[in-house]
Amino acid sequence: MKLVLHDYWRSGAAYRTRIALHLKGLAFDQVAIDLRRGAQREEDYLSRNAQGLVPLLEADGRSFTQSVAILEWLEEVHPQPPLLPSGPEARSLVRAMAAIVGCDMHPLNNMRVQQQLRGPLGASEEQVSAWIARWITDGFTALEAMIAVHGGLFAHGDAPTLADCYLTPQVYSAERFAVDLTPFPAIRRVTAHARGQPAFLAAHPDRQPDAPPSS
Repeated sequence: MKLVLHDYWRSGAAYRTRIALHLKGLAFDQVAIDLRRGAQREEDYLSRNAQGLVPLLEADGRSFTQSVAILEWLEEVHPQPPLLPSGPEARSLVRAMAAIVGCDMHPLNNMRVQQQLRGPLGASEEQVSAWIARWITDGFTALEAMIAVHGGLFAHGDAPTLADCYLTPQVYSAERFAVDLTPFPAIRRVTAHARGQPAFLAAHPDRQPDAPPSS
């Protein structure tokens, strides 16, 4: 199966998709979609992804959009190694941890929202930073409590799961915007461990072909 990932080096949703692909040991080509110059709104890309967002994963000519759907598809089509634990309760917990990031944190702070805040709404950089910190802190407060109980080497237990695919990019974003992570020792611990693993290293934004040299 030939996989082609259309992504942007600093996109959190693309980052989590790359982590999952590497954890599954799947080879894939990359096509850079430069969000800064609006490549996601070009006709050719919109013909593949009508929403005009990244990531987009092509598999033998079929197109898959929305990172949550892509990751679930990968888990179904390439179940080994698993990114969901055994048992319905544990699987539900991991999905909940991922959803805190994917539904309640990342969408409120992505590039589109920041552009809206800075542009039509006229927010200052201080106000944008406060907005970003608010939603990251709220989400991490909940995740910290969950990881403190259920975490091991990773966010849930001692093997990487979908929770780590979501959490690691969100920590990267928090650091980028100078959000104080001191109150979240469990998050910092499991993220530090994950970042040392080959799949996470390969997926890091700075290691992507479209990353600027000074990133």
